Amino acid sequence: MTWKIQAITGELTGQEISIDRDMLVGRHQSADIVLQAGEVSRKHAAFLLKDGALWVQDLNSSNGTFVNDLRIEHDTLLKQGDIVQFAGLKFSVLEPAKELLIDAVEPVTDTSTNVVDIKQPSEAVATSETAAAAAESAPKTAAQQMNDQGMPELTERDANVQVSRDGMPQGVAIPKPAPIPEGVDVNAQAEPKPVAIEEPVSRVELEKTEQKNASVGLISIIVLIILAIIAWLLFK
Repeated sequence: MTWKIQAITGELTGQEISIDRDMLVGRHQSADIVLQAGEVSRKHAAFLLKDGALWVQDLNSSNGTFVNDLRIEHDTLLKQGDIVQFAGLKFSVLEPAKELLIDAVEPVTDTSTNVVDIKQPSEAVATSETAAAAAESAPKTAAQQMNDQGMPELTERDANVQVSRDGMPQGVAIPKPAPIPEGVDVNAQAEPKPVAIEEPVSRVELEKTEQKNASVGLISIIVLIILAIIAWLLFK
């Protein structure tokens, strides 16, 4: 299981460093991860692999080792996304990619016929058998019963019915229509009833009628006023 750290500051920004064993970090050329920075100690820190987990240990460096901006004094467990800082240089921790285990259907190959037989879960088989039994026990419709029965054989048909060479029945009586009551004329047709259609009233006629009514009302008022004046003069 290989862990990685990716530089996010300094000259190594963007570069990834693999950690597949215990590795020394420092400025000295004997270190496994050499960091050319004056603020980094010669033997600054160490990465430790314990049971597949990654730990970081500070080696009494002058400017310290930090995990997520906190200075550490003891071995510290690292996880995905943690920021490890050696003095002023920061690295992001990248966890190893986990293998995905997919429960695939186990094929069984028949070597004699080169046919692959896929084993299905017992639950699926039981479910399909239950569905088939339920379908058989369900009541059938009339159409389904007719389809199951099919056409009857010639021997099963009524012996009194004559059948032509084409298989068509002959001599089958056609029912007569019901008799027509007396006094009912079939050919007689009902006369349509006349429908009264109202003639539309013209808007002009309406306007004339309203003006006429207004004139009559005005004349009546004038006459009443004249009569009132005459009566006032007479009784004065």
